[in-house]
Amino acid sequence: MNGLTTITDQTVTCICLQLLADRDGICYSSFERKVITVANTSAVYARIDTELKDNAEGILARLGITPSSAIQMLYSQIVLRNGIPFDLRLPEERPTAIGGMTRSQIDMEIMKGIDSMKGSKGYTVSEVDEELSKEFGI
Repeated sequence: MNGLTTITDQTVTCICLQLLADRDGICYSSFERKVITVANTSAVYARIDTELKDNAEGILARLGITPSSAIQMLYSQIVLRNGIPFDLRLPEERPTAIGGMTRSQIDMEIMKGIDSMKGSKGYTVSEVDEELSKEFGI
């Protein structure tokens, strides 16, 4: 079905052309005019990273949700909760495993340790364990 759509303030008028074929393969067309009342809407424009947009829209498509519907849901939750509907906070700092560091990062950490030992008090293993336990819960 193809159509011409005219949008006014709160109504949409569709003039639709439907191409059909009967049992004998003879084609004919049918015209239909529909007037639909729609909610008063506003456009939201945002610049977003292309890869992020593509990934998010792929997930939304698998869920059967349009990007416009997802934005409508987000805005509805913002109004309902009187704020952002998820936590916005910086992640807690956790020690990085040495296996996740590059050679230059390891060298830099060793140099920081050597520099701190030169001009400051040393710590026992127990003191280090206690501090790690308090700060990071490990």
